[in-house]
This record gives sequence, structure tokens and C-alpha cells, in this order.
Amino acid sequence: MTRKKVRIAINGFGRIGRTILRILLNNRQDFELVLINDVAPLESCAYLFQYDSVFGPWPEEVEALDQALQIGPRVFPFHNVRDVRFLDLTGADVFLECTGQPYTREFISRALGAGAKRVLVSGPAEAADVTVVLGANEEMIGDHNIVSNASCTTNALAPLLRVIDDAYGIVGGQMTTVHCYTGSQPTVDQPKGDPARSRAAALSMVPTSTSAHRLLGSILPGLAGKIEARAIRVPTASVSAIDLTVSLRIEPTLSDARTLLRNAVQASPVMGWIERPLVSVDMRARPESLVVSGPEISMSPGGLLRVFGWYDNEYGFASRMLDVAAILGAKVG
Repeated sequence: MTRKKVRIAINGFGRIGRTILRILLNNRQDFELVLINDVAPLESCAYLFQYDSVFGPWPEEVEALDQALQIGPRVFPFHNVRDVRFLDLTGADVFLECTGQPYTREFISRALGAGAKRVLVSGPAEAADVTVVLGANEEMIGDHNIVSNASCTTNALAPLLRVIDDAYGIVGGQMTTVHCYTGSQPTVDQPKGDPARSRAAALSMVPTSTSAHRLLGSILPGLAGKIEARAIRVPTASVSAIDLTVSLRIEPTLSDARTLLRNAVQASPVMGWIERPLVSVDMRARPESLVVSGPEISMSPGGLLRVFGWYDNEYGFASRMLDVAAILGAKVG
């Protein structure tokens, strides 16, 4: 029996929306894309999909047709609607909300009113029914209609924390994400709410906050208040890293910790493992939520465990969007 494809719609054809489509066209035959919606001109969206500064050019011709985007032989309906209530979404099993707009309950419910069966938000959204990170709390998906996919950093951090906490018990910890710059930062100095983030993104390392700090409590309630998280934005265009140090109830040897982490990570569908001394550019377009670097694991006197891992904050996160969409779509009758 052939399993039916999950029918998805993409709202917001920016970095995440375009990356989702790249992954879908490359290796996700379990989806059917019913429409794309973005307020930007279709010609601009077609150009930015074909010529990507991070992932390189798309190997097929990409054309803007009359209300459609053609990629090679495939044609996808394309709309320029600001309010999704005016879209016909009755054919969408899962609506991928990727605009990055303020995610109020009223805003993210509009797609349901337009006919979509489920909504998956590509970012933190307190108004969602539940926030889900695969490898950490996917059992919470249930029959919820509006699900947040959390943030890229939370997707990298939470599965690792669950493995460590299940094995040794986490007393507390500190995590720093070394994060590439994003579109929220200026290319030249200009006023922003956060003075440090008002500085030119490609010229400085910028200490700032990360949403992972406030999301962890809802994803892993047992670790609520135990992990402090901060970020340093760095002058690279893609791929980020987490540097995690935790205090443990049960203190393993370094050898035991490495063995446990390697086995758990290699058995995980969302994490990866490397033994070679790689750098950030080597991690580009990796689909995992986190790729742990075995040689970087260490134990300090006093029992502090340090783990370092890489994540492609666009490609890995977009891959999880499709994985969660597949789960949500399977629940649609």
C-alpha cells in the first residue's frame, strides 16, 4: 500500500522557506507542495531560490510564471497575499508558517480558518499549542493543531541535554551558542534595541541573547531553570555551534561519557557524530539538528562535562520542519 504524500503549503519564502523547498526537491518524496505564499515579488523569489549565496546555485532553471514558480519541470502555485485568510488552504495538510512575523494566536490561527488542517511555526511561538523538538519531546505532539518547531539552537541543544540528563542527571549548566550572523543584524552600524546588535554583523563578534534559554523549560520541564544560555554572533554566513558545560549528579569518567554520547548520538535520527577536526564550513548543508565533535568532549576536575557540536542553523532546522510536518500530516484523516 502506497502511503499518501503529506500536502504542505509554505508561507514566507525567506531563508527557511527556500531551504525547506531545496530539501524537499532533493530527497523528500513524501511531500506534495500545494502552494507558496510570500509578499515579495515572484521574480525576486525565483532569483533568490536559484542563486543562493550559502548553498550555491540550484542546478535547474528557475522561472517566474504567471502566479507560479517553475523549477525544472515542476510548477508550484505562488501567491502574493499579505493575509492568509484570503488563501484557499483546503488542500493543505500542514501549513508551514515561515514569515518570522509576531506569532500571536490570532495570526497563526488564520491558516486554520482558511482550510489548513495543521500549522507548524518555524520559530518560537508562545501562542502555539505546544513547542516540539524532535529527539527531546516529540511525544508531546499529540493531536495539537498549532505546533512550534522552536528555534535552530533549541533543536541543537535539547536532544543533547535529554541524553545527558537521562544518563547522569544534570544539576546545572551553561551553554554558549557561537552563531553565524542573521538577517536581524545590520550590515553597517545602525540603531537597534540591543546596542551590541546595532553593530555591523560581518565585522565583529557580538555577545547577545538566545531564545533557547526560555524555551528549554517548556520542552524539558525537568531542566527548567537549570541551564543558562547566551549567544555570540560571529562574522560567518552559515553554520553555528553550541558549547555546553554541565554539572552532573553522577560523575562519569571521560571514557564512559564519550562512549555513552557516541552510542546515543549515533542511534539518534536527529544527531550526528564526527571524530575528525572539522570546521564550520565542513558542516554546511548537514541535515542533523546537531553534530557532536567527539574530540572536543572533556571532563574537568570537579566533574564538569563539556560537549561541543555543530549545526547548520538553516539546513538542519529546515530538515526538522519537514520531519515534524510529516508527523503532523500523518495525523490528518
